[in-house]
Amino acid sequence: MQRVLILGATSAIAAEVAQIHAVRGDRLHLVGRNPEKLAAVAARCTGATVSVATSDFGELGANERVITDAITALGNIDAALIAHGDLGDQLASERSFDEAEAIVRTNFTSVVSLLIPLANHMEAARKGRLGVITSVAGDRGRPRNYTYGAAKGALNVYLQGLRTRLYGSGVTVTTLKLGPVDTPMTRDHEKTALFGKPAAVAKDIVRAMDDGTPEAYVPARWGLIMPVVRRMPEALFQKLPFLSGR
Repeated sequence: MQRVLILGATSAIAAEVAQIHAVRGDRLHLVGRNPEKLAAVAARCTGATVSVATSDFGELGANERVITDAITALGNIDAALIAHGDLGDQLASERSFDEAEAIVRTNFTSVVSLLIPLANHMEAARKGRLGVITSVAGDRGRPRNYTYGAAKGALNVYLQGLRTRLYGSGVTVTTLKLGPVDTPMTRDHEKTALFGKPAAVAKDIVRAMDDGTPEAYVPARWGLIMPVVRRMPEALFQKLPFLSGR
């Protein structure tokens, strides 16, 4: 039995991850913003021992307490997934610093405020698996989501440094670079064949964390697509509306 912490547990993807661990017989501590949705996710984890706590992760000074409460609930943490995030409003972020700052706070700063106590706890225990959901949007700035992408890009760099710092400590850090997934967060997006499904994405996430994979594109096809996108000359990139358009 593993003791598993899931932060942002009410997201469609995190809920599927929770179910996978429940089937395994793992003990779960779920943290999310909405108590009703959180209770529903916990209820689906049939047969597992589940505890829950509510937090919107926005009060950065309170996030260390979120982790200490999780340690108390579980006794220890063998694996932790940070899954919360929000696209925000790109157009608004181009006119309002408040919106831009909110996007960065949700997708980068709040995650760091959770990672600091989590990483220190696991380092002291000399074991643990950390997984953090980021995005392919962090690999290259695009007009349609560059504020969100900048936050995810910063998070990717932070995780690279953290992974190297913890090398040899018994703690693994997995950067989970997700492509678009058919979830409520993308309800207004036109769906294409490149969109993943939450259940399949969750399986890939759990597998990558189990294996201690340093960086995983999910679904895996994005590992073929994004190196091309990253290396494309800017003069060409800007002329391709399917990449550089709104």
